[in-house]
This record gives sequence, structure tokens and C-alpha cells, in this order.
Amino acid sequence: MIVRQAHHKLIIYTDGGSRGNPGLAGVGVVICNNKGQKIKEYSKDIGERTNNEAEYEAVIFALQKVKQLFGKEKTKNYEPEIRMDSQLVARQLKGEYKIEEEKLFPLFIKIWNLKMNFGKIDFVEIPREKNREADRLANEAMDKRETKSMF
Repeated sequence: MIVRQAHHKLIIYTDGGSRGNPGLAGVGVVICNNKGQKIKEYSKDIGERTNNEAEYEAVIFALQKVKQLFGKEKTKNYEPEIRMDSQLVARQLKGEYKIEEEKLFPLFIKIWNLKMNFGKIDFVEIPREKNREADRLANEAMDKRETKSMF
């Protein structure tokens, strides 16, 4: 008899933003259980990036945080559904759009390598208004950086 490990679904909201494109950039991540209840949220200043780079960095950051949170061994049993409001990035990650910007290749590969740690990953495009929490966190990271550079 084969005993199959139960897969745990995670819902992860990610958002990356850039002020200036390229400019001051930040990412926001909200990790929820399969019922949509928040487990953790994170925001991070990522220096200077374009909007698209920031969106990719948000996904990378999210997957790294899940790995830290649950441990590398357990992540094999997790099936994250990554929700983002960037149509371009969601469709590139699903293989529906070609990657034209050379700067995005290494980020795409980084996500591809991180995917190996998980059961299955879905990338889902959602309307911006359904991604408010992650957007707020990305903006918080950018605001903190702007405040620091003022003094």
C-alpha cells in the first residue's frame, strides 16, 4: 500500500512596485492558509528595480519565506497558489508569454529553481483590488526607504 503525503495548499499574495521604473522598489507578501487566513506578512526594500523586476522579486521573496517558515523538508508537501496583479509576470511564469526583457531571465530561473522545493505551484492573475494587502506592504517598504534617504 502506498501512503501519499497530504498536500497543503497555501495562498500567497505577492506584489512588487517601483517608483520611477527603474527606481526605488519594494515587495510585499501575504502568506495565507487554504482558508485564506493570514499566517504571515512581509515587506522588503529591494533597492533600485523596474516594476517587472520587483514583481519577480516578490515571488522569489515569497517562496524563500515559505521555505524558511516551514522548512525545506516540509515544503515538498505544499502547493502554493501565488496570486499577483501583474498580468505580464503571471503569464510569463505560466509559460503563456515570452520573456523579452533580458533582466528578467535570471529572476525567472531563480523562481524555476525554487519551484523544485514545492509540490506544485500555480500562478494566478488577480485584479489589483484583490491584492491590496501585498500592495500596501510593498509601498510600506518603499516609504521606509524614502524616509531614510531624506535624512
